[in-house]
Amino acid sequence: MGLKNDLSTETGWEIAKNNFEEDQLITTGSNFMIGNGYLGYRGTLAEWGADEYVGCIVTDTYDMADGKWRELCNAPNGLFTKLVVEGEEMSVFDSKVLNYQQKIDLKNAVYNRETTWQAESGVTVDLAVEKFASYDNLHLIAMDYKFSVDEKTEIKVVTGIDGEVWDLNGKHFKDYRLLEEDNLLAIETTTGEQEINVDVVEGLNILGAEDVEEKIEKKEEEIYRHLTFELEADSEVVLRKVAGIYSSNDVDNPLEAAKSDVEEGLEIGYSHLKENHINCWDELWSVSDIKIEGDLEAQTVLRFNLYHNIICTPAHSDELPIGARGLSCQAYQGAAFWDQEIFNMPMFLYTQPEIAKNILTYRYKNLDGARNKARQLGYYGAYYPWISGKSGEELCPDFFFENVLTGRKIRNHFNDWQIHVSPDIAYAVWHYYQATDDWEFIEDFGAEIVFEVAQFLVSHAYFKKDKNRYEIVKVVGPDEYHENVDNNAFTNYQAQYVLDKAVDIYNKLEETAPEKLSDLSERIDIDESDLEMWEEMAELMYLPEPDEDTLLIEQFEGYFDLEDVTPEEVEERLQDPHEYLGWPVGVATRTQVTKQADLLQLFCMQNRFSEEVMRANYDYYEPRCEHGSSLSPSAHSIIAGKIGYLDDAYDYFMESCTVDLYNRSKAIHGGTFIGGIHTAACGAAWKMIVQGFAGLELPETPEDNEVVSFTPGLPEKWEKVKFNFCYRYNEFEITMTEDEFIIKAAADNDEEAGFKVAGEKKAISSGEKAQFKVE
Repeated sequence: MGLKNDLSTETGWEIAKNNFEEDQLITTGSNFMIGNGYLGYRGTLAEWGADEYVGCIVTDTYDMADGKWRELCNAPNGLFTKLVVEGEEMSVFDSKVLNYQQKIDLKNAVYNRETTWQAESGVTVDLAVEKFASYDNLHLIAMDYKFSVDEKTEIKVVTGIDGEVWDLNGKHFKDYRLLEEDNLLAIETTTGEQEINVDVVEGLNILGAEDVEEKIEKKEEEIYRHLTFELEADSEVVLRKVAGIYSSNDVDNPLEAAKSDVEEGLEIGYSHLKENHINCWDELWSVSDIKIEGDLEAQTVLRFNLYHNIICTPAHSDELPIGARGLSCQAYQGAAFWDQEIFNMPMFLYTQPEIAKNILTYRYKNLDGARNKARQLGYYGAYYPWISGKSGEELCPDFFFENVLTGRKIRNHFNDWQIHVSPDIAYAVWHYYQATDDWEFIEDFGAEIVFEVAQFLVSHAYFKKDKNRYEIVKVVGPDEYHENVDNNAFTNYQAQYVLDKAVDIYNKLEETAPEKLSDLSERIDIDESDLEMWEEMAELMYLPEPDEDTLLIEQFEGYFDLEDVTPEEVEERLQDPHEYLGWPVGVATRTQVTKQADLLQLFCMQNRFSEEVMRANYDYYEPRCEHGSSLSPSAHSIIAGKIGYLDDAYDYFMESCTVDLYNRSKAIHGGTFIGGIHTAACGAAWKMIVQGFAGLELPETPEDNEVVSFTPGLPEKWEKVKFNFCYRYNEFEITMTEDEFIIKAAADNDEEAGFKVAGEKKAISSGEKAQFKVE
């Protein structure tokens, strides 16, 4: 089936591109990447280098090269391989390409490339390359490189490790040590700021050739094998490369660890490595896949996003974040935003809850960084960084974009006014508890996060005595075009929610674990007077209510007084297409045009508003949204689904799922490189299906006698949707059609669970199946 942008699929499990477009190097490199949560290897060609945005981004290698940006490092490329025919380098940049295809096999997480190329001499070369980032051994990447010719000729291959890497913000590595030992090549290098050793080891097996001439070449930052083959017509040579990557943050001796893994990989062979890798992905898809019948395009783009949400997530660790661009490049520094908990985490929460627990444990381990930030800004409690790496310290610089008209830097206050990140994280802690009933996590980790966020909110809010209410002023909500606003509805509602949950957790701890509460209270210096303050603030927090006549909720104080124009009119005011539209001087700042869902995002997260209120506000805010963020379409899809606008919900679903695949986003914005995979949009794909079209809502606490609720509605072209759903560590298979909703409980579930679908309640025991009629 033809997709857009010359992409195609046959089964919904693969995406192929059958032509080469030089101006799409950034996009295709990201879209066709492989990865495993430890490393991400861009979907670039084996013969390419830094100029073509080759990247092997490795977790836990945060380093600063330019005095401003601390980012993950791009490791030396252990899969570099260049083919030379009678002195002429094979290249897809010339007109001699007779056939070209790139393909990503989403089911098996395997990249394929096929090229047929004719040299000036007339010799035709067929090249087939396959590679994967092992999910069985996260430190290994492997490549199968096959080539043949149509007539007798000499072929030279240059293959090894290319240490001249693409860096966004300065060169990170120094002290390159080039090593050759036991038929292995290695580059051992060290980062300039943090002194992290990063080691790449390459090993090679050659099949189909005898008497291969080999010579080793060492340059300053490169080490290569020069191989010479005398080939007969139609004979095939196969190079099977294994590269191992470790850093000193992984093990004490990364070089020896990489050598050991590569030696073992070469011994067991490429096929066995691939088999082990595929078995891991079979397990992942057994819980993560969502099946759509009747719409192959939607099925394909959905799986594309699920795949990328998996490979961007460091599931192996509870000390590392999910980067806003994952491991697709160095943009956004490989660091977490609020995206991590609100967009990426839900898929794991309801399919592999232990990974969701890791995500929140990462935030617990970074509490000190959040406390430091609060103190530095004159507050107390925990103010989580807007951009968070491994340490939990704020990575967001004061000056993020530049005014492209003047060349002057723009002071954006994402790092000190966008306070909703803290209540969003505390909200996610409670969300985890709602879905898992894991009170032990609350006792050990979650309570401390929520209490410290509550303390931060106390220290930040203002009490307006004349109005007898608490207000939160001078903030940035999710809509980043409008900074320095007062009483942003999203922020205030989220703050009130968290204060209320802090009270609930405190009271329950007093009943169930008084000793733990006493120890925690002493450690973070709180007592019952703080509990009373949380209660008071939760009760008196100013929450903008729907207007009695219009049902509209004002996004922030004064929003309705701004100029009411369309996003198209605002765009026409730009003098340069790369201008930043937001605060302080952007063309959207003094208008009602929003960057992304703000109030509608609140509706996605809190089930406290009627369908009528949601519809009125969707009708108002949707046409005023510029969708300048990849987070925005998913929120609009979810709310459109909730209010019965299924056509809108479908359109926004497709827009969100194709923001990368169909290249709908900018690689550079406001003078800053922001390319790469939009991982939050990838995570949101799962949410749009389960929260949007299936209409999932949870009981407020697991102890409630309430049931899990679904209010389903399918787009017209979808015949059936099937997904897995984990609740309180019990597994369910859910099938939706236009008129039926089926829930099947796994045979080994521990307990009966209650569900409500379209108003009808049923209890389902292990091994049972319940069918609900849907109008």
